[in-house]
Amino acid sequence: MRVSIVLGSLAAMLTLTACQTLTPEERRARDESTCRGYGFRPGTDPMAGCLLDLELDRRADNRAWQARVDRDMFYRPVVVERRVIVQPRP
Repeated sequence: MRVSIVLGSLAAMLTLTACQTLTPEERRARDESTCRGYGFRPGTDPMAGCLLDLELDRRADNRAWQARVDRDMFYRPVVVERRVIVQPRP
């Protein structure tokens, strides 16, 4: 009993720490760092394009995740089964 409580608590803590959200400023700083790592210089059009691409990718990932959640949670397929018994003719 105690082991399951400890494991459940540990799982809950790990889940909550995995759900850390970034502020818009932190996300922007991370994106700029990523684009600088690709070789783009701040204040240039290619840097702006890189930042835009990162944001568009993030939004597409969110839409795909939401569609998957919607499909799995609410729109489970219904399987209708009708058995057909085939017998040889006399």
